[in-house]
Amino acid sequence: MIWNAVNLDCDRKFRNFLGSTRAVRRLSDTICVENGYSIVENPKPHGKSYNKWLGDAAKPSHRETLHLAIDRALEQKPADLDTLLTELEKSGCIVERRGKHITLCAPGWKKPVRLCSLGEGYTQEDLIAVLAGTREHIPRKASAVAAPEAPKVNLLVDIQAKLQAGKGKGYERWAKVFNLKQMAQTMTYLSEHDLLDYAALAAKTAAAAEKYNNLQTQIKTAEKRMEEIGTLRTHIIQYAKTRDTYVAYRKAGYSKKFLEAHREEIALHKAAKDAFDKLGLKKLPKVKDLNAAYAEILSQKKKLYPEYRRARDEMRELLTVKANVDRVLNMEAPEAGREKDHSPR
Repeated sequence: MIWNAVNLDCDRKFRNFLGSTRAVRRLSDTICVENGYSIVENPKPHGKSYNKWLGDAAKPSHRETLHLAIDRALEQKPADLDTLLTELEKSGCIVERRGKHITLCAPGWKKPVRLCSLGEGYTQEDLIAVLAGTREHIPRKASAVAAPEAPKVNLLVDIQAKLQAGKGKGYERWAKVFNLKQMAQTMTYLSEHDLLDYAALAAKTAAAAEKYNNLQTQIKTAEKRMEEIGTLRTHIIQYAKTRDTYVAYRKAGYSKKFLEAHREEIALHKAAKDAFDKLGLKKLPKVKDLNAAYAEILSQKKKLYPEYRRARDEMRELLTVKANVDRVLNMEAPEAGREKDHSPR
């Protein structure tokens, strides 16, 4: 496929907005999945430098060339610095003394390199110490090329292989109830969040569910406590309002006539006393203290809600992605099981 940023109507220029590369990539992946094409498994944000791209084919730098030449000259066991310089000249280096500095230049080089600039172990003072036997020379090894990592199981490869495999009955049944755009979004999510290993996806999904459940438990605990405080506060207020009426009822010898006249107030007073007895309260808390406790718990609950919503959305997204992956990777399993069940006995 070829992407073109030209506006065919020629009425405005292409607007390269922030994140346009990611948007184009998502659209490209969606089109590729819908049409059975492969997508880039793990796109790199930028390329390598030319030297790294060359790898083993890269030419050594001037200093690396001189390091190697000095190492070989030292292998000849020269007696002093002059003998060492003579060995370097034999190997093709041009040696010049300019005042207190010694410069080396290989054939084809435009500029010589000072001996003092070759780094630790290769300066004039270091080489004199090595030749005098007071310092050990450790040749510099060429930078080792990093060994290629062992190939990892890549979910994108597995999913694409499933989608591009033979269009069997399992695929046909799956395609009827599943949107390819949704599968493309799933693959984009896996790539963007570096979840290319099924174990990593399962672990992150489980961790997201656990985080959501913990936050949900904290919020429910806070809500339950707020409800308890609210109920207790109501009982205390009702108890205070009906106390005089109940005292008068008691002084009247629990008169039925007085009860009929103040039934609602006496009922509220008794209900409050029953609630206090159930809670085992010996001394009633102040309404002011209950209001402060209620406000503090409410504040904590409000602080938890943004994190709770994010955790809920992340868990739902991961559960959806994992379910989509499971459905694709196992879409032939039900068919195989069904054939096994209907096999002749």
